[in-house]
Amino acid sequence: MLRPDLSVACQAFATSSPLEMTEEEVAGTAEWTDGGRKDEKKGVSVFVMMPLDSVTNGNTVNRKKAMNASLHALKSAGVEGIMIDVWWGLVEREAPGAYNWGGYTELLDMAKKHGLKVQAVMSFHQCGGNVGDSCTIPLPKWVREEMEKDSDLAYTDQWGRRNYEYVSLGCDSLLVLKGRSPVQCYADFMRAFKDNFKHLLGDTIVEIQVGMGPAGELRYPSYPEENGIWKFPGIGAFQCY
Repeated sequence: MLRPDLSVACQAFATSSPLEMTEEEVAGTAEWTDGGRKDEKKGVSVFVMMPLDSVTNGNTVNRKKAMNASLHALKSAGVEGIMIDVWWGLVEREAPGAYNWGGYTELLDMAKKHGLKVQAVMSFHQCGGNVGDSCTIPLPKWVREEMEKDSDLAYTDQWGRRNYEYVSLGCDSLLVLKGRSPVQCYADFMRAFKDNFKHLLGDTIVEIQVGMGPAGELRYPSYPEENGIWKFPGIGAFQCY
């Protein structure tokens, strides 16, 4: 049985007057354009997720000619913009504080040239081992080294298996990554991104999203596909041991 307040809401919805339609809509002759009816100009902005490997391990745009053609096609189709993963494991791969924005500079310039907006995702997790992962981009080399020295930096299941997709939230504030905490590393990375792309913020780059765990989600790596540990439709497992 529905709660009384929900029942009232349902009744109100069921008895509300139908949407008014114009004579043109009834006759099927109303004009429509991108984003809705011509005289109302309503609609929803569409952003398209770019391939996970849009930037290569060498910090260049992957398949540049094809990428350029794809961006042109998206703009021609009326798409508002694109969403790209900015991988920690690519940009700060070699050493702490050594940021290589080369591939992203090139990709963002291409997006601007085609008049596309960009949603940039700060991806502090490994690419690979999750549903839909089409490539492998591990965490920065120096981060992996620290995790191998102290395996408690990695999530661990009840069988003692370590997961290196993301640095455990349990050490967020500990100075375990070459004198910095994970949160300090993330903050420095985002600060460097802002400084490098400040000329595009608010114009081309219109949104920043921050990954907070495996696959960018605030969760345990409870169903890792890597090495056949988990397979659909198996249940997940706690990673807090």
